[in-house]
Amino acid sequence: MRKLFLSLVLIFFSGFLHSQNDRIQLDRYAEENKSLSRKPEVILIGNSITENWVRFHPDFFKNNNFIGRGISGQTSEEILARFEQDVVSIKPKIVAILAGTNDIAENTGYVKTKDIVANIVAMCELAKENAITPLICSVLPCSEFRWNPDVRDAGKRIVKLNKMLKKYADENGIIYVDYHSVTVDDNLGLPEKYSYDGCHPTSECYSIMERRLVIAVGNVTMNDKAYYVTPQ
Repeated sequence: MRKLFLSLVLIFFSGFLHSQNDRIQLDRYAEENKSLSRKPEVILIGNSITENWVRFHPDFFKNNNFIGRGISGQTSEEILARFEQDVVSIKPKIVAILAGTNDIAENTGYVKTKDIVANIVAMCELAKENAITPLICSVLPCSEFRWNPDVRDAGKRIVKLNKMLKKYADENGIIYVDYHSVTVDDNLGLPEKYSYDGCHPTSECYSIMERRLVIAVGNVTMNDKAYYVTPQ
């Protein structure tokens, strides 16, 4: 019954947003999803941080049988709207969810922190109902958004969001992948060596994230596979 309820919620939610398809980009990965030659072990879903990751480090994805499903600028609500087709329909073993930056940046208007968490929780529940193990990734540090300088206290809001996500993860037996603590500077942003604009990672930053992610994946799969990580 719970699985049916979650499925109906997602169908309704996706249908409601279908009229905004240009923004949601529901068809962005449609052809790639159809043409996959093998089932990926891990799908990384998120925004531009995930999208750029594939561009910066394609071998990390290819060598590990991971795929990226990131779309620049998307909020957690928009990512949830395409979760069925970009994750559930592909049936990976694991999904790594990285979302929330653009909610705090107010790309589509102000979003309460609890609502960001609710969207990520919904993704986790949908994954679990479809025998996919979710990983919750911390939102990366960012002290200000150059594309929306009116947003104040971005760094503090990200810290608050991450605490809420970790609490949910701990209470529900979900692995929390902490990128924040190993990349944050004294201003609650990304330092220059890790970012070209204070929010988006450099190649070096992605390598640090990869090391964190493959440990989490290994803790799920419990095998002796040596995952490839891009050299720094």
